Amino acid sequence: MAALMKSVTVRALKFSSAVNFKLNRCGGTPKLSVRSFSAIMSPPSKAIVYEQHGSPDSVTRVVNLPPVEVRENDVCVKMIAAPINPSDINRIEGVYPVRPPVPAVGGYEGVGEVYAVGSGVDGLSPGDWVIPSPPSSGTWQTYVVKEESVWHKIDKTCPMEYAATITVNPLTALRMLEDFVSLNSGDSVVQNGATSIVGQCVIQLARLRGISTINIIRDRAGSDQAKENLKALGADEVFSERQLNVKNVKSLLGNLPEPALGFNCVGGNAASLVLKFLREGGTMVTYGGMSKKPITVSTTSFIFKDLALRGFWLQNWLSVGKVKECREMIDYLLGLAREGKLTYETELVPFDEFHVALDKSLGKVGRQPKQVITF
Repeated sequence: MAALMKSVTVRALKFSSAVNFKLNRCGGTPKLSVRSFSAIMSPPSKAIVYEQHGSPDSVTRVVNLPPVEVRENDVCVKMIAAPINPSDINRIEGVYPVRPPVPAVGGYEGVGEVYAVGSGVDGLSPGDWVIPSPPSSGTWQTYVVKEESVWHKIDKTCPMEYAATITVNPLTALRMLEDFVSLNSGDSVVQNGATSIVGQCVIQLARLRGISTINIIRDRAGSDQAKENLKALGADEVFSERQLNVKNVKSLLGNLPEPALGFNCVGGNAASLVLKFLREGGTMVTYGGMSKKPITVSTTSFIFKDLALRGFWLQNWLSVGKVKECREMIDYLLGLAREGKLTYETELVPFDEFHVALDKSLGKVGRQPKQVITF
């Protein structure tokens, strides 16, 4: 690290300091102060930053950040792992509704180990594993300094890839199953984008509650294997979009009840297929739009089926004072992961190979597992 720091240009040092103050200190304009010789300082940090919005593969770069002071109520965390989520890419592109000001350090969730604590911190100790809860920007760096209130202590026995990724996708799946329709054992739900991590979590969390799932996937190479993988997770029915090109899709349900709840993360025709499965008075919840195509709803769906269209955005849910509830649910989900009752595929990638992981996340090399950076 010392050798790397020596190689940084004066311009890079100035830029690094700006990023360090803006993000490692959780925002705000820094004030000049005289530090005592006894101040606790973080180690130097390497971070993935972007100075402007744009295509992530062209605007991100790795910089060296100087140490920052660990103040009285601060915790310095050595990051262990952090994922690349679609929302991270959207923030860098500048199209996500909420994003940090640039220059910014990327990343929004992850897991780390407490490295040092300020004199006023009594709930955390060096060696504890923590995650930012609710999620907090700036996790794509080797050391993060933020106030104690940002961090949630977790059980260290949980595999790091689940600890790093539990807050965004699995929590979204859990909230959507619980917040819109009162479901009971024996009910069913329908979803598109079933191979996504949210989709996989919906299948497993529903199964634990005795709820059946009807799952829709795209027609593409490897779709047969994808069906088998989802069945292994507990999916009751898995259909490709082409299979649903029939007059009455409900004839394919067999003994399964018509679903009262559906999830859409694709849009376009895939959303219409979810609507076709819903029973009278059913609800479709949209939480993504991967196809970038609008949702088209027939007049008869509203008049004769009285369907309801809702939306879900995890960040909005987290912003209304749900910290305690959020952390309780995270502990529940991590417990399922430790017991092997909640699984999904991830790929661990060393920090120095970040741009390889980024290319995979951008879909440049076909469909890939969730990319998780390790530090």
